[in-house]
Amino acid sequence: MRDVALLARVSQSTVSRVLSPSNATSVPISPETVQRVYAVVEQLGYHPNLTARSLRGQKTHMIAMMIADISNPYYQFMVRKVQDVAQRHHYDVLIVNSDHRYEAEQHFMDGIIRRPVDGVIICPYHLNYNDIDKLIERSNAAVVALGQHVIHPQVDRVYADDDKVTSETTHWLIQQRHHQRIAFIGVPDTEVGKRRFGAFKRAMTEAGLPVPPEYEQVGDFTIEAGERAMRALLSLKQPPTAVFACNDLMAVGCLVAAEDMGFHVPSDVAVVGFDNIPEASRMCPKLTTVAQYPSEMGEKLAEALFARIEGAEVGPGRLFEVPCKLIVRESA
Repeated sequence: MRDVALLARVSQSTVSRVLSPSNATSVPISPETVQRVYAVVEQLGYHPNLTARSLRGQKTHMIAMMIADISNPYYQFMVRKVQDVAQRHHYDVLIVNSDHRYEAEQHFMDGIIRRPVDGVIICPYHLNYNDIDKLIERSNAAVVALGQHVIHPQVDRVYADDDKVTSETTHWLIQQRHHQRIAFIGVPDTEVGKRRFGAFKRAMTEAGLPVPPEYEQVGDFTIEAGERAMRALLSLKQPPTAVFACNDLMAVGCLVAAEDMGFHVPSDVAVVGFDNIPEASRMCPKLTTVAQYPSEMGEKLAEALFARIEGAEVGPGRLFEVPCKLIVRESA
């Protein structure tokens, strides 16, 4: 920084203020000075020492984000929006996949405790209250989370009311599409899976319709799981006339399996997914699904986090709902 200041003919404090706008004072810096400093920075190949900066200013200028699976398009949009917001705050983002595994979620937390960051965004499937409490206490980082199942008084949460829309979609299949034999492909070892299956089962009960055990298929949010479940369902003596999958990737697997087995969607069997990933509107037939809005969720997560990091918000954890809705296409 001293070399940059000498070559740009400014003080070191001016260089610091140019390179860290979030730490700038009310004293203005002319555009010409800013341009001159950046020209010297590029000429010298200067990069601020983030470790030294964090020791002096108690800031790492890094946030971490744990998602389930970056190969799932649902998370790609969310991550992109978080990165956009972080860049506006001059922060970097460390992104980690958990692959829906509790051990991986715990490993992420241990890594954050070893390598401190200023804030953490988590999309947990298994972490409990004690896990999150430990993360906050030992990392001293601001934490925000995706999902209404995350309960902690210090954590801001962004969520979609998926149990409500799951129930509404099930009733729509019954009342508007006249299905009575409806199967569900869920992920019962996750809070999301349990919540959506519970809403589906309640809606079926309210309609006076049974859900045979063989209609309750277990998946893992992947296309392959959807294929396996659909093959099992369509091989039954009395197969369902509609299948509700817990996410779009499994619903895509259902479409693939139905076609391979010679079934026509939706006249032989209807398929409904959850998420509205881009591929949903490109399938043949186009996938009927419940739309979530991951970009908006990502933006709310990031904005809530930076409000905590920068001290604009210091109260108890807040709750932000991003509505979701049924998108009717060709598969149901």
